[in-house]
Amino acid sequence: MDQNLQTILVHEVLQHIDARTTQLADEIYVNPVSNYTSTDRLSTELEVLFRQRPLLVGLSCQLPEPGDFLTCDYTGIPQLIVRGEDRTVRAFMNVCRHRGARVAEGHGNTRKRFRCPYHGWNYDTNGKLVGIPDKQSFPGIDRSACGLIPLPVTESDGMIWASATPATSGVSAKLDINSQLEGLGTELRSYDVAGYHHYASRALHLKMNWKLVIDTFLEPYHFGVLHKNSISPIFFSNLCLFHSFGPNLRVTYPRRSVESLRDRPEAEWDLVAHTALIYVLFPNTVFVVQADHLEIWRIYPMDNAVDRSVIVLDFLVPEPVVSESARAHWESNLELVIRTVSDEDFPTGEGIQSGFDSGAQSHLTYGRNEPALAYFERTVSQLVE
Repeated sequence: MDQNLQTILVHEVLQHIDARTTQLADEIYVNPVSNYTSTDRLSTELEVLFRQRPLLVGLSCQLPEPGDFLTCDYTGIPQLIVRGEDRTVRAFMNVCRHRGARVAEGHGNTRKRFRCPYHGWNYDTNGKLVGIPDKQSFPGIDRSACGLIPLPVTESDGMIWASATPATSGVSAKLDINSQLEGLGTELRSYDVAGYHHYASRALHLKMNWKLVIDTFLEPYHFGVLHKNSISPIFFSNLCLFHSFGPNLRVTYPRRSVESLRDRPEAEWDLVAHTALIYVLFPNTVFVVQADHLEIWRIYPMDNAVDRSVIVLDFLVPEPVVSESARAHWESNLELVIRTVSDEDFPTGEGIQSGFDSGAQSHLTYGRNEPALAYFERTVSQLVE
């Protein structure tokens, strides 16, 4: 993050600490419960937000070498992401053009061919059909027209973005991700995601709407209550800064240690070391900058159900983990992160989802002290209604 911006934000944080205030929205926001329970609403969200918009699907450090690949099925469209022999990342529908079977599962390394497990049709890393067993039984077939269906994809600053919808004829398949980030690209670039190393990934399946999962990241009003014995001693409760970038946003949660900067020259102020910075890369990626590592959380609806979601955490560390002491350190950090949300945030969210069916309330009310939460939910509504 730019030093000048860090200085400005630290000043704002210290002013709020001294005044015992927080950044406020202009007004309270009322969000209908039906936004979390309507199957019609979910269908629209899936189409408009998850299939028409480019989403973060992986990280450059997960595909370091030619032939490295990963698959992603969470949008309902099976996707195959692969680094080609020319080191360019490409994306395809993970669907064999013969009978529609998947040509890859999970993730893997240095594969030059993707062989369909059903009848053995195989494709290279460019998606080209290069082999048909018993090819004489397919007279006149045009192999050039039977490659894997390409999907728009781009690799930018250590992150890989792809769309689940093929580009239409005459439209470039190259994604303009900087335009989608709406001014946030330079700030994200400053964190040098490409220089980090993938330590581990975890997937958590939850009994709650996908938006409720993201909601848990977007306000510190609950820190002093729900997290009284975990993160509340570390962070100021009910204090945050909020900034929007088109549909994307940043929330700044100051650590109590930020007050130590009062005695240091402004040129030495390090906001990152004394906060947790939460970015929502709209619609479903929560990018968390901690003092010593990065967390990237991707949240998806599951099984076309309003009350089911999956959250995928990629945990990134600044150096390769080569020693047992380093592994023990990062494993402890990772488990602490997962334990906090699994023991506190997500059970509460699942209880909220269950309570929706009781009819006890028609809407949720977000206070002026929850500006990021209101902004996210309002943005979703504006785009799908």
